[in-house]
Amino acid sequence: MSSGTKKPPSIDAIGEVLDKSLSRLELSRRLDEYGVWPIWREVVGEAIARNAQPEKIRNGTLFVKVSSPVWMQELQFMKEMIAEKLNHRLPGEVVKNIFFMVGKIDAAPAASVERRSETVEAHAVPINEEFLHSIEDPEIRAAFQKLVKSFARRRAKA
Repeated sequence: MSSGTKKPPSIDAIGEVLDKSLSRLELSRRLDEYGVWPIWREVVGEAIARNAQPEKIRNGTLFVKVSSPVWMQELQFMKEMIAEKLNHRLPGEVVKNIFFMVGKIDAAPAASVERRSETVEAHAVPINEEFLHSIEDPEIRAAFQKLVKSFARRRAKA
């Protein structure tokens, strides 16, 4: 071999270059942000997931579509707890704020096709025990139950 022949770069050197490139482009942060989608349904539970879906995330603010103004109001009170639970599952404080907006919710995934017929606007049907038990996370379930009771009391006064 001649002395002018270059050795192939090592895997470690390639890894260093990729790490530097990713951090310079902030791609690793963006990948962390998109970690919200696969865990959303598990974190918020089936009932909320049918009525609220993450739309996009920008600079730590998660934009979530909700099916009705009633859902938007109810979830507004729970947004800090939801963000905390998402961040607990993600690397670091990825979700700093949640912004809810009313919009069309995409069809439910195949796993919950049988429940599509049950999906009705929240203000049209009183919340029952079956619905509350479909919210898997006990903290979110308790907070939602408290909000529903408060909402019912306010409605009764009106």
